[in-house]
Amino acid sequence: MTTLESIDITEPGAYADGIPHAVFAEMRRTDPVALRMYEGRPYWAITRYRDVVTVTRDPQTYSSARGMTNLPDLTEEQMTARRSIIDTDAPEHVRLRKLGIPAFTSHRVKSYEDVTREITVELLEAASEQGSIDVVQALSAPLPIRVIINILGVPEDDAAMLVQWSDELIDSTGVPADAYGNTTPLELLPFSAPASHALFEYGRMMRDERTRNPKDDLTTALVEARYEGEALSDLDFKNMFHVLVFAGNETTRTAISNGLLAFTENPDQLDLLYRRPELVENAVEEIIRWATPVLHMRRTATCDTELAGVPIREDDKVVMFYCSANFDDDEFPDPLRFDITRPIKPPQVSFGAKGPHHCLGAPLARMEIRVLLEEMINRRICLDRTGPVLRTRSSFVNGIAAFPAHLTSS
Repeated sequence: MTTLESIDITEPGAYADGIPHAVFAEMRRTDPVALRMYEGRPYWAITRYRDVVTVTRDPQTYSSARGMTNLPDLTEEQMTARRSIIDTDAPEHVRLRKLGIPAFTSHRVKSYEDVTREITVELLEAASEQGSIDVVQALSAPLPIRVIINILGVPEDDAAMLVQWSDELIDSTGVPADAYGNTTPLELLPFSAPASHALFEYGRMMRDERTRNPKDDLTTALVEARYEGEALSDLDFKNMFHVLVFAGNETTRTAISNGLLAFTENPDQLDLLYRRPELVENAVEEIIRWATPVLHMRRTATCDTELAGVPIREDDKVVMFYCSANFDDDEFPDPLRFDITRPIKPPQVSFGAKGPHHCLGAPLARMEIRVLLEEMINRRICLDRTGPVLRTRSSFVNGIAAFPAHLTSS
């Protein structure tokens, strides 16, 4: 008999059909701060919304730097090689965030909207002409990667290559360790993927080019950014570039894929959006909640503490399951209903709760999804699924690998 404890929520197979909502609902009810095992070491699974918010907003007690933010335990050498902005605490996190913020101010993101709309229109028109499409290949994948490479200043001809590398960060099965000229031991690369080496080298090339020939793009903004007179180091820059390509592509792609799938499964909500376009901002937030692109994130306790009455010891792993918190019925009435009229508050936690580690690129992701919905409204896009959806084999990203559909516009 299957029991709650026997279901491994860190195993990709648990997400083969999407988020295992029944499992998380039972955990929230009976064991919201649950002691589980991963690779022979215990960790605390945090599944309630209020506890996830508590952990997120207390970086002094729950560190992103100690042990870093992914589940596997890493050596000091591995952490040094892999560390990015998401794996730091103050004051280092403050420094890196200050250096990155100029690229994502509201003014800067607004300046990206025109090109985002041009790309969106082009993709929707091509998909309408084609009719039968794979939503991922036609819309979800090309939109965010083309936007991010455009604002980074990467040549558009390199888009397919960067999509491939981003995909391989999630699943590098069959990719040889020396792919892309990699000679770094895989354990020293993010996601243990040779594609990380490729992205690092590409980022280094972009930095060198923009240092010599600055342009009005995001790469130049990062090259020229200064905090207390200091620029990003070579290591910081390549890790920042890696994060931007992955997060700016994979997570928005996942949100779009799951959001469009939700509309095919709830056509009344798409009809409602077309009747009431003023709901577009609510729809964006509901898509991000529903999709929960990143399923979980780790912290490490810096001292003995207590969470929801459960004693937590120093150096314990504490893993926040956003895919549970976003469906907590104590916060979101009827959480398994996709509802674009749902109030924006309480806010979804797909980008992390508001606090020092709230996702730097969240405004860009919201803008891209909003523009896509606005252009769908303009064209009265009709989307019907025509075959089974293939999900990405991952317990970290709630991805969709293939989504066959028929798309028309009126």
